[in-house]
Amino acid sequence: MTTLLVVDDSLMDQRRAGGLLQKHPEWSVYYACNGKEALQKIELHLPDLVLTDMQMPEMGGLELVEMVRKRYPLLPIVLMTAQGSEDIAVSALQAGAANYVPKREMAHELVEVVERVLSASCRERHVARLLTRLVRQELAFELENDLQLIPPLVHHLQQAGVVHRLYTESESVRVGVALEEAMLNAYYHGNLEVSSTLREQDHNSYYDLARERSLAAPYRERRIVVEATFTPTAGVYVIRDEGPGFDPSTLPSAVDAANIERPCGRGLLLMRTFMDEVRFNVIGNEVTMVKRRGSRNEAPEQ
Repeated sequence: MTTLLVVDDSLMDQRRAGGLLQKHPEWSVYYACNGKEALQKIELHLPDLVLTDMQMPEMGGLELVEMVRKRYPLLPIVLMTAQGSEDIAVSALQAGAANYVPKREMAHELVEVVERVLSASCRERHVARLLTRLVRQELAFELENDLQLIPPLVHHLQQAGVVHRLYTESESVRVGVALEEAMLNAYYHGNLEVSSTLREQDHNSYYDLARERSLAAPYRERRIVVEATFTPTAGVYVIRDEGPGFDPSTLPSAVDAANIERPCGRGLLLMRTFMDEVRFNVIGNEVTMVKRRGSRNEAPEQ
């Protein structure tokens, strides 16, 4: 049986919405008079969907949406909007509500909207449940020297880590920064062989040389290979270029404050700070970065 929680301080509107929903043979409805009471009832009995009014005493619809999204991220919420609550409803949709129904249109739209939201929510829960059974996923990309391909690939890998629950959406920003730094290093320093020393000396000359080499042989034929492996415990990212490589032992220390302002130290500092492990192969044309599930890096490696 699918359970629905209707939240409204108006007894008449409660019963009106509940009466429409209870016509469905597989739906059971229970009620709360405001957001505070709704949270108490959700804690005791988790519904499949919450249908809430916007303007209520003690805790209104917007605050309820914010609290539910924080505590029960997979629990969908549908708003009941009335004249005068439009701005609050927009804020609630931005905060995570799944859909809305104007109170004046409930007789025509409520059941259909709830059915659609429940269907989408069911798929999401099944996918989330399925992903807990994931043992391993591998991705491999081969990029030509095109800077425009790097941001969408970084985003794709960020979201893959979120889907696999290795880190949260907010933590994915730090992972994305580390991935982008590694790919840009492969592009500029690896395949195009443009030195960070030149960037320190003349910023414009650095990018002018990069543009020139991106159009000339042998640099333009080189590729960046990006491989990612996701398991229940970690994401492992390998970025490899086709340049001649370098001696990894000459890399600046990531914890030396003197290197923070230097272009050749910034990328390495960010990679080592935001990832749990960073290592280079012997010839220096491949970096492997590891992000473990639930980790919170506070300081870079030596």
